[in-house]
Amino acid sequence: MGIRILNGGFLTTVQDMGRYGSQETGMAVSGVMDTRAAALADILVGNDENEAVLEVTMMGPIMEFTEDELIAVTGGDLGVKVDGNPLPRYEAVLIKAGQTVSFGGMYGGSRAYMAFAGGLDVPVVMGSRSTNLKAKIGGIEGRKLGAGDEIGFRSPKTWLPNMAARKLLLPELFSREHTLRVVLGPQDDCFTEEGISTFLGSAYTISNEYDRMGCRMEGPVIAHKNGGDIITDGISFGAVQVPSHGTPIVMMADHQTTGGYTKIACVVSVDLPELAQCMPGHTVRFKKIGIEEAQELYCQWRDYLKRLEKELNCPAEPASELQAVGLAAAVNEDRRYWGDHGTYRVVVNGTEFLVELKREIEQFR
Repeated sequence: MGIRILNGGFLTTVQDMGRYGSQETGMAVSGVMDTRAAALADILVGNDENEAVLEVTMMGPIMEFTEDELIAVTGGDLGVKVDGNPLPRYEAVLIKAGQTVSFGGMYGGSRAYMAFAGGLDVPVVMGSRSTNLKAKIGGIEGRKLGAGDEIGFRSPKTWLPNMAARKLLLPELFSREHTLRVVLGPQDDCFTEEGISTFLGSAYTISNEYDRMGCRMEGPVIAHKNGGDIITDGISFGAVQVPSHGTPIVMMADHQTTGGYTKIACVVSVDLPELAQCMPGHTVRFKKIGIEEAQELYCQWRDYLKRLEKELNCPAEPASELQAVGLAAAVNEDRRYWGDHGTYRVVVNGTEFLVELKREIEQFR
């Protein structure tokens, strides 16, 4: 089967990279808030980065696995555990049928992502498995997960090539002060020079009005030339709206498709994951960069993902005949003399080589 939800937590939804191509009908893109963490989770378990994951917000769920499956948990440190023991984050881990995964705290960041090797058995709606809570489509009946929900695995896996390498360094998520790079526009000409200077030179505090639709901030008023209303036009993920009250609102994953407030800037794509992990009370500053630099940062991130995917999915070279014989000898020798770890000197037909037993077992299992 897959997973059985025992407790849905605060807000746990099925999300992928979003529902594109339908904004002209008023349908929001939705998708994950932290695209970086979600992409890395999928790649760690051998998925395409657009495969659906579980997005866990602040207080996480409790779920029982009814089938063996490889998973990876990335993003915020929300105290994920398996059967009460800490579960490694940013690493592909095998969960056995009957085991329970839970989340027990908030130690850094606000959103965690759980990817499942082979994907979740969730219907595709308008090209995406993402949950749109307002439209009530996608995911599981267009809503957050709750006790009693069950989700199957489409193609579960218990092993992947290069398993020992499927782990990444943990990110730092403990800062309460953040700098977000922005590209000015498209309505920056609706603000006074003083207003632009205030926006780029002030610290803003994330308010309690922060959800998947937008992040409202409090701080110095940004001066308009003639008010904050414009003829309604399109909105993108990361757009910084400034209504007539003069404080910024950053549009997030569930943002509306159009809006009638001036947009002073847009947060660059590579910095949106940092904002997605912020909490109310955190401080944000905005830093202006050019469109060319923003594009270069994005291209660097895409190149990194491609390299990582290629590295992890590259099949290991087959062992030579001597290596295979040596490994067999090491593994099958009397366990009074051989352990599961350590480096051993093996001689086969007069040829000597060293076997790092743990590494060789992981490589050739």
